[in-house]
Parts: sequence; structure tokens; C-alpha cells
Amino acid sequence: MQIDIIGVPIDLGADRRGVDMGPSAIRYAHLQQRLESLGYVVEDKGNIEVPIAEMCKISEPKLKYIDCIVPMARRTAGAVATSLQAGHFPLVLGGDHSVALGSIHGAAKHRKLGVLWVDAHADFNTPETTPSGNIHGMPLAALCGLGDPRLTALWDERAPALDPRRVAVIGARDLDPGEKRNLKETGVLVMSMEQIDRLGMVRAVEKAIERISRDVDGIFLSFDMDSLDPRHAPGVGTPVPGGLTYREAHLVCELVAETGKLLGLDLVEVNPILDVQNTTAALAVELAMSALGSRVWSG
Repeated sequence: MQIDIIGVPIDLGADRRGVDMGPSAIRYAHLQQRLESLGYVVEDKGNIEVPIAEMCKISEPKLKYIDCIVPMARRTAGAVATSLQAGHFPLVLGGDHSVALGSIHGAAKHRKLGVLWVDAHADFNTPETTPSGNIHGMPLAALCGLGDPRLTALWDERAPALDPRRVAVIGARDLDPGEKRNLKETGVLVMSMEQIDRLGMVRAVEKAIERISRDVDGIFLSFDMDSLDPRHAPGVGTPVPGGLTYREAHLVCELVAETGKLLGLDLVEVNPILDVQNTTAALAVELAMSALGSRVWSG
């Protein structure tokens, strides 16, 4: 199988600058070489064109930089759709989590998709519920059909990209009141850190995979590095204490790999300005390896 690396250097969806350098940091951590060591053919497709913040204006405070984010998402969707059409595996490097608007729209084109969203946040706000107006807090809601039509439709007027009943959030521990209501009303499965503590990571992830893999053409894993505890991933813009451990994060990726249904992967929210010796970017590479089949022991 060929893996296509697609960089999306965007920080317009977030409040803190610097996450636009995430794709470079992950590449610098030997991403391509490590993936090739697993036997894959790897082609780096370069970066999607993204304007810098100084070129964009906030015309709508509840949808900051939407006029620049939507074209980025469309270009990303096109790149991912093209990769999958060629029979390749798209590996999308963020950038903030608004990149998933594009990556998952592209992956869902002409197919039923199950999505595992690994994140400290559910990113399930709408313009009516957002406390910040930051679009990186809205992509999953938009993909499920909630929010501004420019985000939900993106490139056509068809049904939402995702069926909320085939979406699961893993590792949530910082949810806004409005997005809690949205999640309950749509039926998205949320495995919070409390539930992970109660059930254990294996059972929690198995429950999520069982839900999202019913009657689908494949699974997309969207992995936000702030899902990990800041001790393990210091280089993120919105750290929240009490997150996944190093081993729990790997276990999520390993269990997804075992399904044999993974067809695409996001790695997002690596902020090199806040990182310590590129630790978070290096961990992102390791997690990609686990999601793509790397094991310590396979006997």
C-alpha cells in the first residue's frame, strides 16, 4: 500500500499561533523513513495551500476566519479524495483540527465512513454554542450536519458527511455545555476519561469500534495530540490535565489497526513553539506507526 502524506499548515481555527508548523515538525521527526521501515511505499504530497492569518480577516466573530478556512478544507478534501481514489492511504498532518473538515469530507465521498475522534475536546460546537468562535472547536459537529451551511456542505448540498451513530469520541474531558447537548441529541458515542477509567481502555475502544464499524466502508481515525496528558504531549495549544497515557494512546491506534478497516488518518494540533525538543511531534510519528501496524511483538 502507498501512503500519501498531506500537510495542512493551518492555525486559523485556533487562538494560539504556531500549530501551522506542525506538519514540518512531524516530518522532521523522520515520519517518512519510519513508515518506509514498515514496508510501505510513501510519497510526500507536500502542503495544501493555506493563507497566513495576516492575509485573512475575522468578518464573523462566531466563525473566525471562515472565509479562509472553507477554501482550505475544500482543497484538503480534494487531496484526500484523490488519494483514496488511487487506492492509497491519506495521512493528513495538521495544523489545527479544522483540517478534519476537509480530510473527512474527502474520505466520506462515495462511501459510508465510521470515525474515531481521539481528542480532549469533542469539537462539537456550532456558532450558537461556541464560547470562542474558533472553528477548530466545530469540525465534528459540521461533519455530522450541525452548524453553518458553509461548513456542513463544504462542496455540495448532499446529506451530512457522517452519520452521528457511526462516530465515537475517545478521551474527552473538556466539553462546553452547548456541545454536550448537541452530542446527546445526535447520538454520538462519547467515551470520556471517566468512562475510560471505569471500563479500561481496551473495553472503551472496543465499544467505540463496535459502534462505528457497523455497515461502513472503512474507518477514519482523527487523532488530536491534546488527547494525551500534557506530561506526554506538551506541544499542544489547548492542553488539559488528566489525559491519555503514552500506552493508552498507542493502544487506541493498535486496536484500530487490528480492525483492518482503517483507510485514513489525521494527526493534528502539534505546536512546535510550545513543544519540548520536538517530543510531541515524535510521539505523533510513533502513533502513526502503531495505527499502521507497528508492534513490539507479533508472536
